[in-house]
Amino acid sequence: MIEKQASKITVTKTFFPPIEEYQEQIKRIWINQWLTNRGDLVKELEDKILTYSTGVNIIAMTNGTLPIQIAVKVFGNGGEIITTPFSYVATTSSIVWENCTPVFVDIHPEYLTIDETKIEAAITPKTTAILATHVYGNPCHVDAIEKIATKHHLKVIYDAAHCFGVKYKNNSIFDYGDVSTCSFHATKIFHCGEGGAIFCKDNELFNKLFYHHNFGHNGPLSFHGIGINAKMSELQAAMGLAVLPHIEFIISERKKVVDYYNHNLNFNKLSKLKIRKGTDWNFSYYPLIFNNEEKLLKVEKVLNDSNIEPRRYFYPSLNNLPYVQYQDMPVAEKISKTVLCLPLYVGLDENQLSKITNAINETL
Repeated sequence: MIEKQASKITVTKTFFPPIEEYQEQIKRIWINQWLTNRGDLVKELEDKILTYSTGVNIIAMTNGTLPIQIAVKVFGNGGEIITTPFSYVATTSSIVWENCTPVFVDIHPEYLTIDETKIEAAITPKTTAILATHVYGNPCHVDAIEKIATKHHLKVIYDAAHCFGVKYKNNSIFDYGDVSTCSFHATKIFHCGEGGAIFCKDNELFNKLFYHHNFGHNGPLSFHGIGINAKMSELQAAMGLAVLPHIEFIISERKKVVDYYNHNLNFNKLSKLKIRKGTDWNFSYYPLIFNNEEKLLKVEKVLNDSNIEPRRYFYPSLNNLPYVQYQDMPVAEKISKTVLCLPLYVGLDENQLSKITNAINETL
């Protein structure tokens, strides 16, 4: 019997499947005597993710950042990539890491995704791609972005790190763009402890992405071209296979937490994320938007003093990173200073939720 340790109410908490279910997957690894290099469990996990989520091609990888880097490697060509300043740092750092230049476009003040109406003004002869983030699992305006990309012959990469289980207009969110990436990090709705994946529709592109993630191999003794090692291990896949059967339960439990916040927080002094119409959301995060940073900091301190740890996510706005050229992004900078993500995970009970909401309402 494993005893749970008492802990703070943190912004997120990893979902652990029953240990017996994980052990059953681990036993298969010992039977197969195969730990990495695309074993049976990795391939099975890919197949099951496709069955659950999308019909496009998938490559499971060892984390959620490498898929972005590989996509940028394929499409970037050392040029400019239009992107959002409101995302996790990996979105921008991957562009810079692959010797491309991020060109920021400000965000929509309610959806918090890239403002599609401002993209065309940022396109130059050096632009090669658009890298946009479905923020908190909330889809970008994918229809408008596709039209812009087609008109200007640009590739579209979606950072869909938060999007496992999300549908838009009855399609998996992974079906949109030339490439979509996802994170299977321990903090995500679906996880492998650490992991990620890349999705794409085009078979020729899939083959290129595949050899990029496996050292460029074309068989054991020859090479298509340059590549890196982004392969998922069997140990990671084992965790994914143990978690995946619980995904509907995970999403439904998170919905209960979101519903509680929606019904018990005082929105006269707060704003919340606006989910794009046509979206089947996965309840991945609960961001609150305050009127100003001073109120956010006051609430954050009260929560921290009560052993509750929300997170300023995303902060800072990425146009302020020390390794990029600053571009004025007034909406993203304001949102990044005033957004606070509340605790959201399976197992939060009503007493804990009441403690959180009462502290926020009383402080405001």
